[in-house]
Amino acid sequence: MTIEPTPTDDGTPRRYADFATLGEALDYAAQGSRGLNFHDARGTLIRAYTYAELRDDALAAAHRFIAAGIAPEDRVALIAETGAEFAALFFGAVYAGAWPVPLPLPTSFGGRESYIEQLRVQLASCDPAMIVYPPEIGDMAAAAAKAAGVVGVDWAEFGARLVPEVALPEAKTGDIAYLQYSSGSTRFPHGVAITHAALLNNLAAHAHGMQLRDTDRCVSWLPWYHDMGLVGCFLSPVANQVSTDYLKTEDFARRPLAWLDLISRNAGTTLSYSPTFGYDICARRMSSQTKASDRFDLSRWRVAGNGADMIRPDVMQNFVDAFADAGFQASAFLPSYGLAEATLAVSIMPPGEGIRVELVAETDLAGAERGGDRPQRFRAIVNCGKPVRDMEVQIREEDGTRLPERAIGKVWCRGQSVMVGYFRDEAATEACMTDGWLDTGDMGYMSDGYVYIVGRAKDMIIVNGRNHWPQDIEWAVEQLPGFKQGDIAAFAITTPGGEETPAVLVQCRSSDEAERVRLREEIRERVRAVTGMNCVIELIPPRTLPRTSSGKLSRAKARNLYLAGEIKPYDLAA
Repeated sequence: MTIEPTPTDDGTPRRYADFATLGEALDYAAQGSRGLNFHDARGTLIRAYTYAELRDDALAAAHRFIAAGIAPEDRVALIAETGAEFAALFFGAVYAGAWPVPLPLPTSFGGRESYIEQLRVQLASCDPAMIVYPPEIGDMAAAAAKAAGVVGVDWAEFGARLVPEVALPEAKTGDIAYLQYSSGSTRFPHGVAITHAALLNNLAAHAHGMQLRDTDRCVSWLPWYHDMGLVGCFLSPVANQVSTDYLKTEDFARRPLAWLDLISRNAGTTLSYSPTFGYDICARRMSSQTKASDRFDLSRWRVAGNGADMIRPDVMQNFVDAFADAGFQASAFLPSYGLAEATLAVSIMPPGEGIRVELVAETDLAGAERGGDRPQRFRAIVNCGKPVRDMEVQIREEDGTRLPERAIGKVWCRGQSVMVGYFRDEAATEACMTDGWLDTGDMGYMSDGYVYIVGRAKDMIIVNGRNHWPQDIEWAVEQLPGFKQGDIAAFAITTPGGEETPAVLVQCRSSDEAERVRLREEIRERVRAVTGMNCVIELIPPRTLPRTSSGKLSRAKARNLYLAGEIKPYDLAA
């Protein structure tokens, strides 16, 4: 039996997230025939899940939650597997007045015990009344629940419970809708508290920023335990009534080109988002001997969103080069900037403008005068668009003084979609919020109303009063043959002599010691050309550098593991 996907357009008047609560948004979406479509690893549709079905299942889940003793403002932790079960449980918690807390699935970047510990720490932070999880990871999730003293239940058992008749609470627009943890919040987690009003304001900003059309359809592989996947590619389609096709994140990781296959086969697909590394891995998987047009049709892809990590113009050009033959237009790229503390979107490039870059002098980035013995270097900084509707952005000094146009400083934002604060962490909230303004922790500048992001302030390496951006060092090493994005981590350390210096860890695939020695010297010279300093260069085995649960490099964890002796470099001759 052939499963028919939910339609792209069903004639229901489009509302741009203009609802008081998230439950009200699903109530409206359920009046039409659009919905969520789940595909297997090869892109075959295995379930078409209309918003009407989602609402019915969510209301049933809400009654079960209340019967289980869940009260308004209780937290309900949910393992965020991409599928109908999580979707229904998430909205079920919302209808029950509880706060759903999406938590990650295990990844290939850590073992069983590290995943259990990650869950335990996050459960301790959000203090839920219950955790609900897929049966497939029941042993790990149950172990974490037991360690945290939380009631655990797999969602097959939960879904088999009776649906008692109980009254549902009435949600208010100022109530908390959910808690969101970032991909890096594993050791010292901060649950971002987002109200219904903040969420729906940001979801409306998505629709207006992308100039959403009735003919738009979305494809996504992004995980639902991160803000871009959860808010941008799950809650936004519901609140803006967009049919969406999903691949699981782990299926994308195994077969990245299945993402582009799905876009090609679904004739209405016009919207899809990815961090830079998703575009990078797809471009790398294409053989130079293969014509993209023999397999893909990307001509209808109107909005190829890019966000969640630093946008690499060279990577995006490689993607264009690989897939222009299949009809992909460079103007489809839609750079954006956001963070969970602002619900999601802070700035979005106007559709059709594509990737625009400015060359910024190294001395401007480093906050130093140019030395007379070295040529000036430049970095291409990507334009991340204009602040979304109802959002203000300012660039400030460390002391909070506002900076003028094109001056690099801390990025601050203010708007209706900024978080209430971090859950039960007043000190952390006060450290980043002042008079409604959020210190994002990112560095950037404004130019002609557009936002340019330079990097994370906490990643900056400061040596002898000069700022060095780790990505500049990492990108320089990536240009050497045999290395790729994600192979290099740069951070500051203190040498035995008490001096601050950059350390650069490089994953090396060569098994020949003489070749490793040669590579280390080549890397040392390349890094010296960028920084003007002799840095600590360490070659390490492949697949050693730690990742966040979204697959991004974690420099902070790499530094901690290296200093603790848990990352062991190759022992090379001096």
